[in-house]
Amino acid sequence: MPWNVKDLISRGLEFVSLASQSGVNRRELCRRFGISPRVGYKWLRRYATGGVMALQEQSRRPRRRPAQTAVELEARVVALRQEHPVWGARKLRRRLEDLGHGSMPATSTTTGILHRHGLIAASASIAAEPYQRFERAAPNELWQADFKGHFALRTGRCPPLCALDDNSRYNILLQACPHQQETLVQTHLQEAFRRQGLPNQLLWDNGSPWGCGGEAYTTLDVWPMRLGIRVCHGRPYHPQTQGKEERFHRALQAAVLARGGWNDCAQVQHGLDAWRPVYNTQRPHDALALATPVSRYRPSQRSYPEMLPPIEYAPGVAVRRVDQNGWLYFGGTPWKIGRTFVGLPVGIRPTARDGVLEAIFLTQVIEELNLHHSTQPTP
Repeated sequence: MPWNVKDLISRGLEFVSLASQSGVNRRELCRRFGISPRVGYKWLRRYATGGVMALQEQSRRPRRRPAQTAVELEARVVALRQEHPVWGARKLRRRLEDLGHGSMPATSTTTGILHRHGLIAASASIAAEPYQRFERAAPNELWQADFKGHFALRTGRCPPLCALDDNSRYNILLQACPHQQETLVQTHLQEAFRRQGLPNQLLWDNGSPWGCGGEAYTTLDVWPMRLGIRVCHGRPYHPQTQGKEERFHRALQAAVLARGGWNDCAQVQHGLDAWRPVYNTQRPHDALALATPVSRYRPSQRSYPEMLPPIEYAPGVAVRRVDQNGWLYFGGTPWKIGRTFVGLPVGIRPTARDGVLEAIFLTQVIEELNLHHSTQPTP
């Protein structure tokens, strides 16, 4: 399926950045981006001879630049700040270095430039207290997914759907949605799986459509489980569990959504499509030592299967099918599993603890069966 970002230059930037990472299957990446290998390797040749700048320069930048002076460097700092008004001095300095502007002034000097031009408030330069960061060891070990809170349009509302790679902070999915229904979420996640491959695990919260009242799992959980993806939910009322996604939402709000005046979801999507490659390939990230997310991200080697694989269990695992009320029977005892798994085979296997079993769906533990406390409500 072709990638739906309209800006061809931004599309090329993201492609060559991903294709340049070690271990990436380039032909598979071409397929995911909806381009032919000929086009993909053409972009890579340009990247090899001129870097990312070669792709940008063909559309809007001159091949040659006059010698830089202090005045010119200051002008470039001001221009980049005006283009990205929420970027601080460190991000601006790093981005200009990435663009090939050598001999950049120190961060403190860059901050002074912003102050002189009235582009930063004094209070904004006070650094936040440091905090301990936690992240997965490699890309695609965990994706965080959530809706950014909806905001009013001139015609209705629009909750953007976002997915972020935990290790690299690379934005996987950024879609303006007219609602938060499960079917729409699955459609957009499916597109992301086709393009980037499958993660090992997904993390989302307990609100709609991720949570389901009293049920531990939803049908939206079961679908990725069928694909071999582990699913977990954040702690209720603890948004810091998805702190990276929350931080991404703040960046999105400041850089795009705060400008206001949105007519409809199509206009919002145009703004998201323009900003997403800036975030992934240009914006230095504080948590990555001012590297860009694309410099750390690699597409998953696990491709999306167009047909769900069969549900199979290892030898020695007892299998029981969940009845129409959400129960299964094992050892003559009914066990509540949940209506989400109605009609599906669930495995039962022992644990290291005496008298305690695990109910599993494919590779994920979904319930604990304690034979010492086997009294169950009547199904």
